Amino acid sequence: SLFIALAAVVDFLDGFVARLFKATSELGKQLDSLADLVSFGVAPSLIVFHFLRLSFARQDDGLDVSWWLLTPAFIIACAGAFRLATFNIATNQQYGFKGVPIPAVGLLVASFPLIYWNTESEPMIGMFQNKWFWYAVIILLSWLMVSKLPLMALKFKDFTIKNNLPKIVLLLIAVLSGIFLQWLAVPVTFLAYIVLSLAFKNKSTT
Repeated sequence: SLFIALAAVVDFLDGFVARLFKATSELGKQLDSLADLVSFGVAPSLIVFHFLRLSFARQDDGLDVSWWLLTPAFIIACAGAFRLATFNIATNQQYGFKGVPIPAVGLLVASFPLIYWNTESEPMIGMFQNKWFWYAVIILLSWLMVSKLPLMALKFKDFTIKNNLPKIVLLLIAVLSGIFLQWLAVPVTFLAYIVLSLAFKNKSTT
């Protein structure tokens, strides 16, 4: 979880650094996508894989679980690869996205172990130990990445409140939920990102 978060920081800064040193190139663009796939696709898939193992281990025959019941975790990485490929050939996603960006999914999944190990809520612990919850997570997150949902990019064309209202609201939600909900702030912010993007879709994708 820590290194996925660090990867997100690097991913946020790499474009700025490349432009600063005038080191942009098509090769760099492809290597950036490969790094994103590993950091926000493969690594989160491994987290889900191990949560699935934990869920099956609670069953009487859990240690004999078939490998094909665990491999759906890597559908997230496959969907992420498709998402990155479609983004790379798109020409209209500078200030808005079609489908959830893979870093958002990676950070969401990275928060799950932190929530699990720091909660005392029995219902929440039970949810994280339920294989059907993880299969639902796999399907939902994979679909969100390959969907055509209009979602906002966290970039500013100007600094007016009117044109950046959904981003400002999202920032407030992230800060307040971080103060009061700790690691639960990540899924709350993720959901708020989707809701705000759809509610302000005319502003989010232009």
